[in-house]
Amino acid sequence: MGVFSKEISAKHLAVLCRQLATSYDAGIPIVRSLDMARLHAQDKQARTVLEGMSSAVMQGASLGEAANSQQPHLPQFLVELFRSGEQGGKLDVMLRDLADFYEDRVQMQRVVLLALIYPVLQLLAAWFLGTFALGLLSSLDLSGRTVFSLSGYLSKYAFFQVQAIFLALLFMGFAVFLSRMGVLKWIVGWVTNTLWPLKKITHKFALSRFFRSLSLLIGSGMPIIRCIEQSAAATANPYIQRDLLQSVPLVKDGCTLVQAFSTSRTFTPMAREMLMVGEQSGKLEEALRKVSEYHLAEANAAVKAALVILGILILIIVGAVVGGVVITFWSRFYGGMLDSIGV
Repeated sequence: MGVFSKEISAKHLAVLCRQLATSYDAGIPIVRSLDMARLHAQDKQARTVLEGMSSAVMQGASLGEAANSQQPHLPQFLVELFRSGEQGGKLDVMLRDLADFYEDRVQMQRVVLLALIYPVLQLLAAWFLGTFALGLLSSLDLSGRTVFSLSGYLSKYAFFQVQAIFLALLFMGFAVFLSRMGVLKWIVGWVTNTLWPLKKITHKFALSRFFRSLSLLIGSGMPIIRCIEQSAAATANPYIQRDLLQSVPLVKDGCTLVQAFSTSRTFTPMAREMLMVGEQSGKLEEALRKVSEYHLAEANAAVKAALVILGILILIIVGAVVGGVVITFWSRFYGGMLDSIGV
């Protein structure tokens, strides 16, 4: 379970869906499959959820009903696909598609996190070394009138860092509180939708998740309105979700998907073209999957470009810190010399 959400993480959902898909394909009853997945689950919350689902199925509930009883620990998207797969007799297909979906999401998250490791380490090094050097210079008396105590300075510096860490933890706790209240997503959504280059990355990843989800849900036989609503929620950005949901009234009025999304500010020209091709050719699921892969590739390229820019900015910040340290040192050095000769 994530810190900022009550839902089981995508990493554990990927393993869960893959285990259920493999067991189901092998002809193992669903109750037994749930029990096996529970025994192998590494997350405590996942084990609790699986135990609850297994008990519900043993009491006569369907898999979709059992999953629905475990909300908010399971995403509505997964519950809907469980229910649709059972009703349409395609549960095996839905389980495999869900496993692929969450494995793709985990891979996406892993790529972003691995790419951020080096910039984050650079920022941490700049913070600790920069504050240490600047604090050291401010404590030194280059005129020689007072004796410098290294142990005293180290104690002072350690206390400063403890204060900084405490403020950081306090900020994180406040962020968790806002997340549980449902406010943080609007703040983060506004930032990622406004700042460059986060805006481009956010839109590409959101479109990739939207089209991938829409492809799965349409393939499950779910009504198109529910497909759009659940896929829009899968974007994980309330502003993009609100923009995509503006198509729902138009679809209800009988418009095609191309017409319904014609005014969307999130859609790219490529997305509209592929959507039109899919509707006209009758291969909408395949077209949606292709456009999802296209936007995912674009998002990964945008992440790499953004990290190059971030690396340059970090080098500029580090250079500014080093320059500040050098300038401060020599200005204090010459100032101390002038004071010592009485100038």
